[in-house]
Amino acid sequence: MKRRDLLTGALAGGVLAACSGGGEGAGPAVHTRKKIRWRLASSFPRSLDTIYGAAEVMAERVKAMTDGNFDIRCYPAGELVPGLEVLDAVQQGTVPIGQSASYYYIGKNPALAFDTCVPFGMTARQQNAWLLEGGGIELVNELYADFGVHSIPGGNTGVQMGGWFVPEVPDLAALSGLKMRIPGMGGKVMEALGVATQTIAGGEIFPALERGAIDATDWVGPYDDEKLGFHKVAKNYYYPGWWEPGPSLSFFVNQEQLAALPAEYQAILKVACHEGGLAMQTRYDAKNPAALKRLLEAGVTTRKFSDDLMAAAREASDQMLAEGAAADAGYKKIYDSFKSFRDESFAWFALAERAYAEASFK
Repeated sequence: MKRRDLLTGALAGGVLAACSGGGEGAGPAVHTRKKIRWRLASSFPRSLDTIYGAAEVMAERVKAMTDGNFDIRCYPAGELVPGLEVLDAVQQGTVPIGQSASYYYIGKNPALAFDTCVPFGMTARQQNAWLLEGGGIELVNELYADFGVHSIPGGNTGVQMGGWFVPEVPDLAALSGLKMRIPGMGGKVMEALGVATQTIAGGEIFPALERGAIDATDWVGPYDDEKLGFHKVAKNYYYPGWWEPGPSLSFFVNQEQLAALPAEYQAILKVACHEGGLAMQTRYDAKNPAALKRLLEAGVTTRKFSDDLMAAAREASDQMLAEGAAADAGYKKIYDSFKSFRDESFAWFALAERAYAEASFK
């Protein structure tokens, strides 16, 4: 669903509302809306008012735009289904809609990672541009169709931090044998660099870090990370998050239940998902700076990944992407589109955005 289609849907809803008012002297208009109640299962805990909050914003907008007739109740990870089983729940019709990240499900199809992000991929703005204007969402929805699911972009965290490490990681060799929570293709790359990786839902990470089951974890950035309390156990905060430069979150919708909605509700749902996603990104951008300041005041040390680690990670990432494309035609179709868009976008951003950043961020 392209951005212009989202806006068209919103305008269409406005026109419909205006037309229902009748002309001068006409009797009261009758516009009976169907009453629908849905449950949404999220992969994220309620305490994260940035990610989980995007689902609440979406549900509030749907309810407001339908005069309360389309009511979506949001449930955090674990209340309806475990956090890493949201796609399964939507596929099976246990819930009609879910909020999650596609890279949690690369075991089903590795190419699903592109709907969220891949290592050394695009920034939030670039990822959104590819999905909404570059044909990306149409391509990934060809994959989701195999599961009876339709994906709607639902926000982006922006570039992430590289995560929390109990021990220091001064160079590439220091990664060997480390136990780390990191999902998606980033986890696959870390495994290639000698790390023992795990995928753990957000609400379960702190206990694992506290009891020493893992030595390090990624999540998002200062605001969420402070809420989850990682700084109470680990004091080394590494950057940049090369595996998640602009991860896009998704609203998964059961195809049959989406098709059963009135056309007006379908348009409203897609517009509301877009608005919820916008709230996610702006909240992170507004809240991360102050949270980072508080973390530094609490004794956290920010550390940059070493050059040899970054070079090895880039090499391993490029190799894995190429191998995935060589092994599967569906993967290659998405990878070719993604790579072409990324290369052109990087050339433009390097010309203008990077020059501005280098001159201003000092």
